[in-house]
Amino acid sequence: MRTRIDILFILVLLASTMNSGFALHGQDVLTVPQQTPGTSPNTQPPANLSTPDILVRDRQKNALGVAAEFYGPDGLTPDEAINVAVYENCNRSIVNISTLGLRSDRFFMRSTEEGNGSGAVLDGKGHILTNFHVIERAQHVNVTLYNEETYPATLVGADPVNDIAVIKIEAPSEELFPVSFGDSSTLRVGMRVFALGNPFGLERTMSQGMISSLNRTLEVQRNWIIKSIIQIDAAINPGNSGGPLIDTHGRLVGMNTAIASRVEQSAGIGFAIPVNLIRRVVPELIEHGRVIRGEIGITHVTVTDQGLRVSRLTEGGPAEKAGIRGPAVSRRGPVILVDRSAADVIIAVDQQPVATAAEFLGLIESKKPGDIVTLTILRDKAIHEIAVTLGGNVRNTDGFGI
Repeated sequence: MRTRIDILFILVLLASTMNSGFALHGQDVLTVPQQTPGTSPNTQPPANLSTPDILVRDRQKNALGVAAEFYGPDGLTPDEAINVAVYENCNRSIVNISTLGLRSDRFFMRSTEEGNGSGAVLDGKGHILTNFHVIERAQHVNVTLYNEETYPATLVGADPVNDIAVIKIEAPSEELFPVSFGDSSTLRVGMRVFALGNPFGLERTMSQGMISSLNRTLEVQRNWIIKSIIQIDAAINPGNSGGPLIDTHGRLVGMNTAIASRVEQSAGIGFAIPVNLIRRVVPELIEHGRVIRGEIGITHVTVTDQGLRVSRLTEGGPAEKAGIRGPAVSRRGPVILVDRSAADVIIAVDQQPVATAAEFLGLIESKKPGDIVTLTILRDKAIHEIAVTLGGNVRNTDGFGI
């Protein structure tokens, strides 16, 4: 019986030794066969970014004692190699924006107001992309490049309704590294992205996350909503505003703009303006200083159960010239009487129903000066259609007005 037990023990020990053979030998170095450098089954390599050949090195046990890690010559996993390549390719395109302004309180006392944000280099001429709210009300704006050189900046153009601004610095072209543009129409939920910027003043910080959703809406100005916002879970904090959102190819796909948080810190819900919107707006800002949109001359509407009641018209504006009616105003001695029931109620624009001011704004501001839009209105319990030829926008873009 003892001999049988000894034989059984030897067989068990031999089997255990054979099963652990790879762990005992270790130090196996094998080239991954027929694999594109820098890729894994679930990883897309950056375009034009240098990533090392991936090797299987030092088969190391995980907690279960069975898995091996993939490393390159520099000790990076495929995912790490992509992260490093993206940062090394893009970090010099990020700038730190510091602002200085004056704020008056109700007692007419003035105090200095400082702010910080981020931006991205657009070209070798010194144009910088950022959010409008980063430089809004600033009297002095300074831009710090990757090499710690700081330059004063001037405002080139702004589009408050899309929270986009372009500023410019006079810096040597060899110090400027423009960001590469991607295509936000190709984005899909689940794709990996990187948020770069200067959170809390920590320069050129990169955080990683994924696209959580697409085509979100974000209110950036009173009564104005951007409908194509990218939602991400990459950490975004104060100071990240205006910084680039980068894909795994090292290309700009959005501009980090806002977070959904009660404490003004990252809560895993961030929002970015898509690059395709930026691509449309920036050339107009550089050329004209503003986005030229159609102007209808209706400066305020009120939401009702029937539609949008016209509350205020621009005197001599396109809508008034076309016959659109606002509230009836009359005087009785020193008293001014306003009859709002006399105002037209807008039901649709070019046969598209509108129920909110944001919907109305979006349809009008997608047009150009000279375009003709047809307003379907309710007047005296009857439906009418009135054609309005749009003018050019010359309004103060800080407030509502179309």
